[in-house]
Amino acid sequence: MNETLMQSAYFSVALSLAAYWVGAKIRKRFDNPLVNPLLIATVLVIAFLLLTGIGYETYANGIQHLTWLLTPATVCLAVPLYRQLQLLKRHWAAILIGVAAGCLACAVSVALLSWLFGLSPEVYHSIQSKSVTTAIALGISEKLGGAAGVTSLSVVVTGLFGAVACESLCRLLRITHPVARGLAIGNCSHAIGTARAMELGEVEGAMSSLSIVVAGVMTVVVAPLFGGVIS
Repeated sequence: MNETLMQSAYFSVALSLAAYWVGAKIRKRFDNPLVNPLLIATVLVIAFLLLTGIGYETYANGIQHLTWLLTPATVCLAVPLYRQLQLLKRHWAAILIGVAAGCLACAVSVALLSWLFGLSPEVYHSIQSKSVTTAIALGISEKLGGAAGVTSLSVVVTGLFGAVACESLCRLLRITHPVARGLAIGNCSHAIGTARAMELGEVEGAMSSLSIVVAGVMTVVVAPLFGGVIS
């Protein structure tokens, strides 16, 4: 069966889209942050592969066609940002300081946890860029000597957690300003969290989109500075 599917360039794409469609339908029926379409799709795809005995390599070879769309999809996030350009000009100092603080907090916390749990340098370098979008995270991981698979997993898990928990955490910490909420979500959980931020409001979505770009650039600079912490 694997050989047949390997010859199909669209099987993995069709499976992924079908699983996400099911997740989106479930989300419409149950309006709850825990019911995340991407999380549901991930579970469904894993379950399907396990039940059918299809290897991950087979699935990964076909999904490249869908993965290619990650970059243009990220670029499209500039649209809501453009609509809120005046808001960006008004809060530029707070935006830069807030994103910088988030990137530094991520770098320090990852280093401390990696040291505490005795992670190997390869694993540490793989998760340093967990809070930026996949396209940037993989580039950082490769330069630092991390494993692409671990990096991808850490990015997805971080994004999913942020998308599920962001609204509750903002409420718990009494973060009510839409600019602050958007920056926090985008800085911590990149594109996956941004999708949730757009549901919270247009300002939140725009600020989250901006945070993805700025945090990505800052992480490229910050990550190597902490590269030698775990050796």
